[in-house]
Amino acid sequence: DIEVDAKTGKAIEGASAQILKSVTSDPLAILLDTSIKGSKEGGGTGVTFDWNIVQEVQNAGLPVIIAGGLKPENVPDAVTTVRPWGIDVSSGVEQSPGLKDHSKVETFVKGARAAAVEASKGF
Repeated sequence: DIEVDAKTGKAIEGASAQILKSVTSDPLAILLDTSIKGSKEGGGTGVTFDWNIVQEVQNAGLPVIIAGGLKPENVPDAVTTVRPWGIDVSSGVEQSPGLKDHSKVETFVKGARAAAVEASKGF
């Protein structure tokens, strides 16, 4: 768990170092998601986390899968900003809890793919 500044929503200084220190094996990638202190839910909060920590973790050689608060409206920004190894979505494409909205899924995937193409330009 990474502490967040309650006013800004940004991770505390040293968050990425804390994440890297907690890795106990040689994972293929690490999934970063949002959890809310005191909430019983492990995910599905619909809240994005501080994407600034992703770059530091990736620069240390650990590919990142991002989750938490992703939806069709923000996935293009997430992919172009963060350039994650992968993305994970669930509640961000639901019509109601547990029921996926096919139109949202399609829009999400199209947005993620287009953003990935743009993010890979220049490499």
